[in-house]
Amino acid sequence: MLSPREMEIATACARGEHYQQIAEYFGIAPSTVRTHLTTIYRKLRVSSKIELHKVLEGEKTKSKTSEEQAMLISELALGLEEAISRERAVSEVLSIISRAGGDVQEVISAVLGYTLELCDAQFGILFSYNPKRGFKATYIKEIPLAFQTWLAEHDWFQVSPNTGLGRMVSAADIINIGDVRGEEIYRHGDPLRDATANLGGARSFTAIPMLSKDGLIGAFTIYRQQVRPFDDRSLRLASIFADQSVIAIENARLVSEVRSAKGE
Repeated sequence: MLSPREMEIATACARGEHYQQIAEYFGIAPSTVRTHLTTIYRKLRVSSKIELHKVLEGEKTKSKTSEEQAMLISELALGLEEAISRERAVSEVLSIISRAGGDVQEVISAVLGYTLELCDAQFGILFSYNPKRGFKATYIKEIPLAFQTWLAEHDWFQVSPNTGLGRMVSAADIINIGDVRGEEIYRHGDPLRDATANLGGARSFTAIPMLSKDGLIGAFTIYRQQVRPFDDRSLRLASIFADQSVIAIENARLVSEVRSAKGE
């Protein structure tokens, strides 16, 4: 028997809603939605959204031979659905890039949205980078207002080499921080780290370098408001979307150059 909350989540899932949509509606984390769905699939002994929909409509499905088999099937089914969601997201982003006509805002908004959903993160920022001026929060998604205001007030800013962004520049590699409040730089009152943790409420954070033929052009960053470090799967996904952001920005630059050459 499903609990009232499990029934609500099962119904939403059967309607085709994604984890992020369900999470936002019920005010819970996407990972909690997945945990509920694992239990729901096991209890109902279903292995797909189609079967889930049928069961909720009163249709019978083939009975499984054991609880262990049902659990395995539910895990495999959810894993497959997540893989399909990833492929769908990348495909849709590429489609948006192809038809955006240089409208980078539309593309980056979609990219950040999919990244937050698939990586189970609360907010994301795409920082532009200039070696002389530092960083600027150019595109944001779901960011807390207080942190957004702080970033707007600082416009371009330099960062300490011990911040996540500073270490990313030095290493030219992904920086993955398990708890932004657990590092020495937070206890020393670094302005960016203080704003990230206290105004943004961030705890776990990753920064991915955005590289073009001209070198580092920005940082693709996502944040969780719980101490839950990003795993390898999430980092791979975020890296894919960071690459798509670079493509979108380069396309926008090329479109702008073509239009300028035509005198538009």
